[in-house]
Amino acid sequence: MNRLPRPEISPFIAMEVLKAANIREQGGEAVFHMEVGQPATPAPSKVIAAAKDALDNKQIGYTDALGIPPLRAAIADHYKSFYGVDIPPSRVIVTTGSSGAFLLSFLSAFGKGDRIVLAEPGYPAYRNILTSLDLTAVGLPCHDETNFQPTPALIDKLEGPLHGLLVASPSNPTGTMLHRDELAALIDYCREREMQFISDEIYHGICYGEAATTALALTDEAIIINSFSKFFSMTGWRLGWMVVPEHLVPPIEKLAQNLFISPPSLSQYAAVAAFDCMDELEENVKVYARNREILLEEFPKLGLSKLASADGAFYIYADVRDFTNDTVDFCQRMLQETGVAATPGLDFDPDRGNVYVRFSFAGSTATIKQAIARLKDWPFLKKGSR
Repeated sequence: MNRLPRPEISPFIAMEVLKAANIREQGGEAVFHMEVGQPATPAPSKVIAAAKDALDNKQIGYTDALGIPPLRAAIADHYKSFYGVDIPPSRVIVTTGSSGAFLLSFLSAFGKGDRIVLAEPGYPAYRNILTSLDLTAVGLPCHDETNFQPTPALIDKLEGPLHGLLVASPSNPTGTMLHRDELAALIDYCREREMQFISDEIYHGICYGEAATTALALTDEAIIINSFSKFFSMTGWRLGWMVVPEHLVPPIEKLAQNLFISPPSLSQYAAVAAFDCMDELEENVKVYARNREILLEEFPKLGLSKLASADGAFYIYADVRDFTNDTVDFCQRMLQETGVAATPGLDFDPDRGNVYVRFSFAGSTATIKQAIARLKDWPFLKKGSR
């Protein structure tokens, strides 16, 4: 029987680098992990206590497909206290990580062949999930002139029909942010053209100056995606959430019932306590801020002076074209010769990422300092490959 092949999905290169780094580590060699956005800090203490209590006192079984009511209410309360935005818990959907939220968003908001605009550089899973669903990811090349963020003027240059726009502020891999008026301009642009606006707000709370604006402060028609992984330091708990327009709740609930049954129940019971841990979480952000400060001071001394602004999140996106035009090879050599693991830019920008590298500073300050010491002694940064 002749069958049409599924679309080819690119690997998530950051995970490939992590695998290579782990193999090196298992061999007894030093590794300084700067390849993935994995906070070095544990989950907040009250979350861990709540998880232990849930194991002792609750049935860890299936929950409502959209999440347990106490967690949905806690998330809605968070928008009131953190942003001053009122939303009903009925619009909150708890998901199996932000990955589950992206899948539910794309399936509920778009039809086969629809074209969704993504800023490049950007998180590679956006593109790969869209491709796997027979949707079209329309890459929008963004440069430092617009802080690596999309603008209406840039989108206007694209050809063909457009059905959606996904933005991230703070962004992965650049850490750049949209100011409130810039975010409003993109939301208005989508509203006028009947394009679905999706706001990835996973790195909210991790900012180093101006606080991030939630799209919920500007519209009720956007899809908002967030997660307990980054600010809340709960990567392995696989728990995220969405806030969606009322009309999307029923179709998303049906999809969630069939695709996931329910989000992880233990993680949900524990996460209710996460919003009572703000002091602890803010201390984590202070560590990221210190790590960022070290890299922004030391990288230029190594010749890595062309850096994205890193206004939020915990990444430095470095232009390394003065040393190489092959950052896959660059990152492989860097891991082999220094133990520093970082991610080639091709993960985030298939067309221009060959001269960029993303360094994560989500680890400990000791790791950052040790990595810098190794790079200072790396001959490649002195002579390059050109």
